[in-house]
Amino acid sequence: MTTFRELGVSEVLLDALRNMGIKEPTPVQEQAIPVVRAGRDAIVQAQTGTGKTLAFLLPIFMKIKSQADVAQALVVTPTRELAIQIAKVAAQLGRATDISSLVIYGGQDIERQKLRLRRHPQIIIGTPGRLLDHMRRRTIDLSQVNKVVLDEADEMLKLGFIEDVETLLKNTAADRQLGLFSATMPDRVKALARQFMRDPQRIEIKGEHVTLDNIEQVIIDTHEDTKVDRLCEIINAEQPYLMMVFCHTKQRAHQLTMELAKRGYLADELHGDLTQTQRALVLRRFRQAELQILCATDIAARGLDIEGVTHVVSYDIPHDADTYIHRIGRTGRAGDKGKAITFVNSRQYDLLRRIEAGIKARLEKTRSARAHHRKHVTVQSKVVEGLKKQRVEHKKARQPLHKKRVAGHKKQRTKSNATHRSRRRF
Repeated sequence: MTTFRELGVSEVLLDALRNMGIKEPTPVQEQAIPVVRAGRDAIVQAQTGTGKTLAFLLPIFMKIKSQADVAQALVVTPTRELAIQIAKVAAQLGRATDISSLVIYGGQDIERQKLRLRRHPQIIIGTPGRLLDHMRRRTIDLSQVNKVVLDEADEMLKLGFIEDVETLLKNTAADRQLGLFSATMPDRVKALARQFMRDPQRIEIKGEHVTLDNIEQVIIDTHEDTKVDRLCEIINAEQPYLMMVFCHTKQRAHQLTMELAKRGYLADELHGDLTQTQRALVLRRFRQAELQILCATDIAARGLDIEGVTHVVSYDIPHDADTYIHRIGRTGRAGDKGKAITFVNSRQYDLLRRIEAGIKARLEKTRSARAHHRKHVTVQSKVVEGLKKQRVEHKKARQPLHKKRVAGHKKQRTKSNATHRSRRRF
């Protein structure tokens, strides 16, 4: 196992890592730190939860000139939550190295951001829209920025930020070093790399590094009209400490939250329609276990790192293996056990097979408690019907022979009398 010292990390940063409780580098850090530290452009393909933040922040901090009061590094992220998370790590490293950083995103007071920019932070972390806003107002100067990281580049593509990113890159120093970190590599992201990168080093961390052994993964057959009931059944049976429930759209997350709240569960929602203040309040309550269930969209939950999430439910099945891995990565963290449950209906098994192919594993199919009960009742009823039939046949077999004859004579006499009466009518 390679150590941070062997990767060339300075003593000051090693002390900071120890204070953060980090002892050994992850695979992506082992491969990316030497490349970025050497000044090369890098394309790093790795899933969320693999330690990418330190993979680019550590070499950046080692190359920043602390005596120069100008912005020298820029980290661009697709969401506010991810920007805030990176900024927290940067602040911890900055306290040890006397290097200043600033996080910028929409929803904050722009005048306050302008005041902080006048203090000349050396590292700027932000979302594309707000960074462009400051650039147009001429309150941010990127001309001296020669170290740029695009984190979650594929998500920026999905959110339509690629053109904004191109504009930002064109305003940085001509001799910039560019690091592109992404879970997947769509063609548009590859085109961005060809346009702005020089002989990049490619690093790919395979999926098996993030599909953790301590996450129990199961699927449950559902129908759309019984999904909420199945979810409540799981909550009651599993008694999760913290549960994240993923939905495809903001409307679905809102409707599910309202339904769960109506049934008495401590639930709230996290999606793009919330203001930054609302999002921060929801996350704080969830982290402090004042909420038990968080119904979220994938974009809103991108990059979240919350301790104590014991269960993840894909209320709507993800469209690909990368999204699935991102979701289940919210649980089973820091060596804890976790459980990931995916709802699947009869028309979604093609999607399920694609996910299984992507994670190179077969997901276990399980029955709900209600389904087990129905099956048990069905089996019991069949047994009872069989016993009744056996009793009837047994009674017939034991009936005395003279009774059978008498019964036969009665039938014949009844038949002949009926025939005689019908003849008399004519």
